[in-house]
Amino acid sequence: MPNNLEARVAGALTNVRNPRVDNDVISAGMIQDLTVGDGGRVSFTFLLGRDDSATIVREARAAVREVEGVSEVKVKVMEPGGPAPSQQSHAKAQPGSVPAPPQPDELPNLGSVVAVSSGKGGVGKSTVAANLAVSLAQQGLAVGIMDADVYGPNIPRMLGVNKQPQIRDQRIVPLEAHGVKIISLGLMIERDAPAIWRGPIIMKILQQFLRDVDWGQLDYLFVDLPPGTGDAQLSLVQTVQVRGALIVTTPQEVAIGDGLRGAKMFEKVGVPVLGIIENMSFFLAPSGERIAIFSSGGGQRLADELHVPLLGQIPLQAGMTDLADKGQPIVIGEPESPAAKAFQEMVGEVRKKIGAKSVKLPVLG
Repeated sequence: MPNNLEARVAGALTNVRNPRVDNDVISAGMIQDLTVGDGGRVSFTFLLGRDDSATIVREARAAVREVEGVSEVKVKVMEPGGPAPSQQSHAKAQPGSVPAPPQPDELPNLGSVVAVSSGKGGVGKSTVAANLAVSLAQQGLAVGIMDADVYGPNIPRMLGVNKQPQIRDQRIVPLEAHGVKIISLGLMIERDAPAIWRGPIIMKILQQFLRDVDWGQLDYLFVDLPPGTGDAQLSLVQTVQVRGALIVTTPQEVAIGDGLRGAKMFEKVGVPVLGIIENMSFFLAPSGERIAIFSSGGGQRLADELHVPLLGQIPLQAGMTDLADKGQPIVIGEPESPAAKAFQEMVGEVRKKIGAKSVKLPVLG
């Protein structure tokens, strides 16, 4: 470990500003007990005031994670004037005090956790998640997909699995198809069972899928979220460190507007938007002509507004839905088709955006 790692960590934190006091978090005295241990394990206490946004904590954690040589970041959040860190576990909450926001866990065995989201339903979000996961598995990477769309869990059908997962050593064993490990609420409830879930139940389900499933050691975990900006999205970012979000849209303005709101939600909770994926972009006629059935250019406009890249445009393709109904993603069923090639190219762009963090980490404990 470089001798100057602690200095570089502190330098990274000086780039994180608290807009309320117009100063960086180091100069504002918000960072205490900064420690850099063996193997690049960093820990510190973050003093978060009642009027401060919890986003600053996530920005600080993300800044430290980006420092070369850092392998792990642990942050303890406290209110200014609260008990010392060593006394925190013994302290009782005072009447009227504001509890610190829940902080996501470091779960290194999950690799890079990537949220796949959309502002509205029907844009092909699950199709994108399934094909990206399978494409990465085809490259020899260890990949999982967590179907967090508790209201419409479609991943099992799209990947051709329908058995109930087994329990081994008190852990859920994910199913596997096309080289991808899979968990979904759709594997655990009856097909016609209505999903009437409140926020606390959704959080409990997501926590169980993340912590109690025997994922092994993954390079990537894709999380297929329900449309919108509800409990599932917030529960995910409060439970685990999310490396980034992919926003799926179609070219129409109504989808673009909803996608913008979804992207802004991730920005507010400190999760970077990796890029935009435009599905159903065009129909490729036998003559080679591109026909814009659902308008055109919407994905690029959304990407420009968010200052993120347009990672790919997936064409409409006859038979694609039939293959999905049979449990064959297009990259498996018709790997030489235009849609499959678009997914395969897009996987490279996703890996570039995630960068060096998409590597296998040692299983701790």
